[in-house]
Amino acid sequence: MKTTAAVVHEAGRPLEIEELDLDGPREGEVLVRFTHAGLCHSDLHVMQGEIAGWLPMVLGHEGAGVVEEVGPGVTRVAPGDHVVCSFIPSCGSCHWCATGQQAICDWGANTMRGHLPGEHWPLSGPAGRYGAMCMLGTFSQYGVIHQYSAVKVLPDLPLDVAALVGCGVPTGWGSAVNAGGVRPGQTVVVYGVGGIGINAVQGARSAGARYVVAVDPVAFKRETALTLGATHAAADAEEAHRLVQELTWGVGADTSIVTVGRTDSEVVDRAFSVIGKAGTLVLTSMGGGFHDRTIQLPGQVATLWKKTVKGSLFGDCNPTADIPRLLGLYRSGDLKLDELITKRYSLEQVNEGYDDLLAGRNVRGLIVHEH
Repeated sequence: MKTTAAVVHEAGRPLEIEELDLDGPREGEVLVRFTHAGLCHSDLHVMQGEIAGWLPMVLGHEGAGVVEEVGPGVTRVAPGDHVVCSFIPSCGSCHWCATGQQAICDWGANTMRGHLPGEHWPLSGPAGRYGAMCMLGTFSQYGVIHQYSAVKVLPDLPLDVAALVGCGVPTGWGSAVNAGGVRPGQTVVVYGVGGIGINAVQGARSAGARYVVAVDPVAFKRETALTLGATHAAADAEEAHRLVQELTWGVGADTSIVTVGRTDSEVVDRAFSVIGKAGTLVLTSMGGGFHDRTIQLPGQVATLWKKTVKGSLFGDCNPTADIPRLLGLYRSGDLKLDELITKRYSLEQVNEGYDDLLAGRNVRGLIVHEH
């Protein structure tokens, strides 16, 4: 069958809209008609060459849609089911899934290779075989994904907001609730309140934090954070540090969460300094190269003050359980999703959407597919 998709051919170049050929689903695979896709910063990292992957690649790893067809052996979903795409697959049986750590499922190691297990390349076109971001490629009208990446959701939930719960919402929310272990009455600082950081703000407030300080140089994002759970906002790390010292009478923050677009040693140092004794620094940002040394901290301070520095992928969430749970919180009014969508774009406007992201004009842009 044919599908229209947004493709990156070379780092540093805009996405190109192409008509591609799409194979049908094989063993364990699912054909999905994508309805919506979120514009996440991680796709931008691929476009800029900061995250390596097979090129050409159909981008998009945050999305939702309807199952059109299933291959042999598929048990998790059926035709007609509404699904959210989890950007980290979960097999349910590897060591990590079996110990409740689906975010680091062994299948996740394959996500940037471009193909599905068994060397299946469902997408092809003028440039030969095409990869799919995180084995999904939601910037396409249709996609063949593995059932381990599909999470069934209730059919009455709107798919536009459901799409956001495939990456940005659980990553941010879980960075506070799971990785940060935020408890009632604590003080939390979030560095960078884009599509992930804004949900770290929501998670911290949901966990009962007394003070949530949102740090971002963009006034629009600070203002948005204040409407979605932040108690205070600061334009830079120095202002945030002074504010936290005043709020806590010199004790320091309990948790800091780094969700900036690009991590460097300076922001990590600031996030380490703002936490007090026994505090926790959560690194969620994917910016920077795989071998870049972005952490340079005083070990003696970490030891004497019992500070913890930890990385978090997907907010330490288990997608098969936490995606439905977060959508349940949305249904009850305890998690804001509609308010996250700043602007909707057609697939042909995808580069405009990323220009807006870089300019700080949106918290989360959303692709609306036309069929």
